[in-house]
Amino acid sequence: MSRSAVNKAVGSDRRRGTSVPGPPHHRARRIAGIGLLTVVLIAVIALLTDTFVAMRSEGSFSRSLLASPRVIYDPEVTLGGFPFLRHAAAGEFTGAVITARGVPVTCPPPGGCHAELGATLGELSVPDGFDIGPSDLVHTSSIDAYTRLDSVNLGRFLGIIDLSVNTPAPENRAGAGGPGDGLLRRTTGVLLTGTVPLPPVDTETRFPPSASEYPGSTVKVSVVVDVSVTDGRLHLRATDFYRGPEEHVDADVPDDLRDYVLGKFTATLPRLPMPWDIAPQAAHSEGSDVLLEGTRDRADVRPEDF
Repeated sequence: MSRSAVNKAVGSDRRRGTSVPGPPHHRARRIAGIGLLTVVLIAVIALLTDTFVAMRSEGSFSRSLLASPRVIYDPEVTLGGFPFLRHAAAGEFTGAVITARGVPVTCPPPGGCHAELGATLGELSVPDGFDIGPSDLVHTSSIDAYTRLDSVNLGRFLGIIDLSVNTPAPENRAGAGGPGDGLLRRTTGVLLTGTVPLPPVDTETRFPPSASEYPGSTVKVSVVVDVSVTDGRLHLRATDFYRGPEEHVDADVPDDLRDYVLGKFTATLPRLPMPWDIAPQAAHSEGSDVLLEGTRDRADVRPEDF
């Protein structure tokens, strides 16, 4: 058949409304695209389902931790394991991270002190990975626990107004211990700056909103302290007034008050709560906070005892 005859036949088919099949590779491309879209859609649905189940399981763990008498706000909980559905069905997870903020702790009058309690659990198993109850036994390979005091609450323990904690960087490293510096840690050479009420101390206004509202005499200073653990309690020991390169207050303290002022930064705090009553073994500053830390290998614990 000549080319003109073929063209006439095609034109005749088009006029009659019939379609001419496209090349085979076009149809294969459409099928492959539909298949790929289906796979992506299934993967997205599976991921969303996995995430939803993880949120529900972590929520049940958080509510069970809230059963502890010392926890008053919902803790943040992250359970490890992917895909989560498989780990939850087996009741086994690669780990967990728990953060409980605003935990009340006992401090000198007028009180009102709070701390953050946290724990990182190693591999763990529970009776029901989808619903972790308050009395469920949690078997874990390890627990790294901490209790964190920020500068405000540490100041209330020490009776120092407007206290700030600074973790200076080593000499060969820039920064002052903030998040941008990787949250530097120190056990010695921690820089504390605060306003010390001078005798006689007005106990009724021991913690005013600011030093400017304190009715008595005060002096604002910067000192260097070492932190450690003494008989399971956080211990701070002031070594000297600070006059180094870090931002600080260089105040003139009368000679007869130097020991008194420096002594206000030396103290052994009352025993602080730790997750699952793990004994603290070390202390350090971290950014603008001070932490107690303790570890325990292979433990069986219950959320309600946190």
